[in-house]
Amino acid sequence: MDVELGSLEGKVMQLVALCRELRSENQDLKQKLHLTQLDNESLNTKLVAVKDKVNAILAKLPEDGV
Repeated sequence: MDVELGSLEGKVMQLVALCRELRSENQDLKQKLHLTQLDNESLNTKLVAVKDKVNAILAKLPEDGV
């Protein structure tokens, strides 16, 4: 009985350690996701600005009469 309880205790301790590790990893992933989303928003803003500049330049070019 004591051996079984000791084995069960060991398994529970492993499970607790795994849960802590996964919780920490999950927190890190959430932070990385948030930073990636912010970076994506910034890049999208820059993309829109560049697109607007290109369109403005294209609008100033003379049209070909060909």
